[in-house]
Amino acid sequence: MDIKGYFRESYTELVHKVTWPTWSELQNSAALVMVAALIFAIIVSLMDLGFSRIMQFIYSLLY
Repeated sequence: MDIKGYFRESYTELVHKVTWPTWSELQNSAALVMVAALIFAIIVSLMDLGFSRIMQFIYSLLY
């Protein structure tokens, strides 16, 4: 298959076979990703804070 046929088939698939999300579905998905990222960032921050406090306590016992 030549490169021209590849692009022709790719275009046909993108236009006729792919189901694109609606604007509201796209907004809902984006909001869900942002909320999940925020929750993940909060969890990682709390873990970092806890580990930092544990290490400070251990260092205070050593010195």
